Amino acid sequence: MPATVIMPALELAQETGKILKWLKHPGDSVSKGEPIVEIETDKVTVEIEAPASGVLREVSAQPGDVVPVGKTIALIFAAGEVGAAATESAVEAVRRTGAAATPSVPPAVKASPLARKLAEQHGVDLAQVKSAGGRIEKADVIAHVEGRTGTAGNGAPAPARIAAASPKARRLAAERGVDLRVVRGSGPGGAVLAADVAAVPSAAAAPGVSSVWRIMAERMTASWTTAPHFYLVREVNVSRLVTWRERASNRTGARITYTDLLVRLVAAALSQHRRVNVAWKDGAIVQNADINIGLAVAIDDGLVVPVLHRADTLGLAEIAARREDLVSRAQSGKLRPADIQGGTFTISNLGMYGVDAFDAIVNPPQAAILAVGRIADRVVAVQGQPAVQPTMVLTLSCDHRALDGARGAQFLGALADLIEEPLALLA
Repeated sequence: MPATVIMPALELAQETGKILKWLKHPGDSVSKGEPIVEIETDKVTVEIEAPASGVLREVSAQPGDVVPVGKTIALIFAAGEVGAAATESAVEAVRRTGAAATPSVPPAVKASPLARKLAEQHGVDLAQVKSAGGRIEKADVIAHVEGRTGTAGNGAPAPARIAAASPKARRLAAERGVDLRVVRGSGPGGAVLAADVAAVPSAAAAPGVSSVWRIMAERMTASWTTAPHFYLVREVNVSRLVTWRERASNRTGARITYTDLLVRLVAAALSQHRRVNVAWKDGAIVQNADINIGLAVAIDDGLVVPVLHRADTLGLAEIAARREDLVSRAQSGKLRPADIQGGTFTISNLGMYGVDAFDAIVNPPQAAILAVGRIADRVVAVQGQPAVQPTMVLTLSCDHRALDGARGAQFLGALADLIEEPLALLA
């Protein structure tokens, strides 16, 4: 049996994914674990890996298609299965029709796999389909069917649709935010050409907002309007943390950042206060077994939160290496599905931007997020006397449905103690 490539579910609220680019094409040999397609999920662009080795076939979704989670988008046949599958298909056709199966699509016609499949379903001869581009696309077949029948395939009037358009016109329309349904095409059969899109006044183009940014806005709006937030603030002396960062960097040879130290210390505090490492799901508090720390990372298209899994089991050098790898791949759009799954607590550090303190929005279904401000010299009391010391402001945002003030305060107090006396963990 061939292995199926499906649109994965990477987040709890995800219902669809968008195909951005196939890294392999039908007929290409692929190896298990090799990236074969790039998709855009609710929050990030990721590469999907081949579930098995073999030959990629039956690609049913093209770049730009939005596909429901769980739907098969391609098959991977073992070397011996490809020919067998074709023979079996022909035999089945003979059994159904009582005659030798003949190809429904002339091999000389250039058409996408999805267009071929749609043509076969509707009994369309692709040789009769007009296309403004060099290859027949799904929209060309739809335009042919609707032009022939005037119905939506079920006897009902055809709904408003996006006009047939050349691939270049579609790319330009996507870049400019132009709705192709309002563009009058000048190509064959009324197809929209790139020149038609370019002629649309700029006022008709919607402001460019990526789907990552749009869905981030939707999720944060949902969190802000449904989760009752409360905030706990603590200023901590980080003089020892500064010293231990320097020592840890020298000892390990790794580029240890304050974020790395905070991941280690937050994980330790969560292991002491497991009641903070919870989620609010379906009206109930769910205890998370592992401590998986998410790091809020700003990218051009919005905000993503790659995850350091089982952070409480990692040493500083390993945390630094994983953090650097995750941030690098997040910024280049190369995160894998596992990189953004399973987070149980999030750290958002804006100290590098000179921010003293801020309130972060909880990342659902997590119960809390830690907002970290910059390290700055401030006047504080040391043994009853004023002294200038490096300090940092921490703000813990909590979902009151999953946490109360006392538990949040106990966790923040434990974290502050570890930051001010990190010797036991960072030695």
